[in-house]
Amino acid sequence: SQLVESGGGLVQSGGSLRLSCAASGITLPYHVIGWFRQAPGKEREGVACDSRSAGTTAYADSVKGRFTISRDSTKNVMYLQMNNLKPEDTAVYYCAAEVRLSGQCELNPDVYDYWGQGTQVTVSS
Repeated sequence: SQLVESGGGLVQSGGSLRLSCAASGITLPYHVIGWFRQAPGKEREGVACDSRSAGTTAYADSVKGRFTISRDSTKNVMYLQMNNLKPEDTAVYYCAAEVRLSGQCELNPDVYDYWGQGTQVTVSS
C-alpha cells in the first residue's frame, strides 16, 4: 500500500495550491483520510480529515475557511485545496489514511496507518 503526494511548491502569501495524493493498494473512497503538516522544529499536526462513512470532515482552526479536503473516487486520489495561503502555512505536508473504514475522523496523526512521503509547501511574505 502506498500514498504519493504531489503539488507542493513555492507560492506568495495570499496564493493557492492544490495538493494531490494518489493511492495504490488502498481504496481511498472507503477509508478515513487526512492531511497533516510538519514545520521545522514543530510536531506533526492535523490539518484536515474526512470520513465518508460518517459523512463528516474536520479542520484545524488555523485553516478553517481556507483549506478543503476532498477525494475523487474514480481516480483513487485525495486532494487538499489551499487558498489564501499564509507564511505560517509553510511546512512539509503529508497525506494519510486509516485502515479503519467507519466512524468519525480524527486530526491525531497517531491513529493513521498509511502515510505519503511528504511534499514541501513554502509561502513567501
